[in-house]
Amino acid sequence: MYPYLLFFHSVVRWLVLGCLVYALLKGIKGWAGKTAFTAADNSIRHVTATVAHIQLAIGYVLYFNSPFVAYFRSHYHEAVQHFEFLFFGLIHIILMTLAVVCITIGSSVAKRKDTPAAKFQTMTLWFALALLIIFIAIPWPFSPLAQRPYLRTF
Repeated sequence: MYPYLLFFHSVVRWLVLGCLVYALLKGIKGWAGKTAFTAADNSIRHVTATVAHIQLAIGYVLYFNSPFVAYFRSHYHEAVQHFEFLFFGLIHIILMTLAVVCITIGSSVAKRKDTPAAKFQTMTLWFALALLIIFIAIPWPFSPLAQRPYLRTF
């Protein structure tokens, strides 16, 4: 099951990033252009939040089934001295949870705003903050924090 979780977590990462970037572009365009907040814009907001929650759920299942994290939890004092264990044992999950909280807040607050400009502004600012956190917390192949491939395969 673990290799499948890694694969799906890796694939859904790209879906989350794509949804966030698209929602941000739509948000910036709507905020700057003072356009109406359409049903399509509302769907983009909702789908982005939903995909992020799905990714977080996959990530939690992966976290609690990972032998890497199991080692970190059972040998905490030793593992915390190795940054890669610390990254996956604490930093990654905390930052990603925080990013999804930002997406959730942005989506929820934007839905309740009265004006289209306020909806776009709220969505844009919260989603941009979440995207920044996600970019920091993803173990990119070039990251100084932890490296993983762009796409995990079986």
